[in-house]
Amino acid sequence: MKKNLMLTFIVIFSVAVTTKSQTAPSAEVGIYEHLGRTLPLDLKFINDKFEPVTLRQLINKPTILSFVYFDCPGLCSPLLEGVGDVIRKTNLVLGKDYQVITISFNYRDTPEKAKDKKKRFTERYAKGKSDGWIFLTTDSATIYKITDAAGFKTKAVGLDFVHPSAIIAVSPLGKITRYLYGITYLPIDFKMALYEANKEQPRPTIQKVLLLCFSYDPQGQRYTMDVLKITGLLVVFFILVFVVVYLIKPRKKELKQY
Repeated sequence: MKKNLMLTFIVIFSVAVTTKSQTAPSAEVGIYEHLGRTLPLDLKFINDKFEPVTLRQLINKPTILSFVYFDCPGLCSPLLEGVGDVIRKTNLVLGKDYQVITISFNYRDTPEKAKDKKKRFTERYAKGKSDGWIFLTTDSATIYKITDAAGFKTKAVGLDFVHPSAIIAVSPLGKITRYLYGITYLPIDFKMALYEANKEQPRPTIQKVLLLCFSYDPQGQRYTMDVLKITGLLVVFFILVFVVVYLIKPRKKELKQY
């Protein structure tokens, strides 16, 4: 009986996962970890001082890399606030011990917008070390190359984008060493990611809670909750709870009796 129940729930689990993957409208959007890969350091950008720069010129210390676009109605500002908050909480010195590089993945964003965005966040969070947080813009071809190398996949929807939310730790030699997911970051995780980057040590991510439960609504011009994805996750969760509570625990009690 228990074997039949187990098989039944395995089938339900498989159907739920398959249905979710087949019907999710933004299945290609997400983070595809490229741990240990060196970024293309000679790509050209324009910084917030309107100067042409390359990543090779900029990356000479542990670096936190973030991808945003400046008119984002959803995740980008909360992500930058999360980065700013952990900058404020950590005892590492921005600009000395590490730096932050924020790259816009919207080719329409200009250096002027980058300057305004930098001013907003560094005045609030950078502890007077505004040179340690760099904002970059570039053309569409370069955006594709850098996001593809980092494993950061987005999808254009009109003038906006569906995109993931994560930051990437990069070593002084430009090697990807860690991904931190979401829009808030614990100081201990942040410091450990920078420590590993400084040691050129890629580390797999344990917590991969990626904010992809939102889809862009072009009519309402906002991100809305993706019911299909959340439903799929809930189905999987309750199946796992059932397996643990009703199948595994009784089996352990039977073994104890012997």
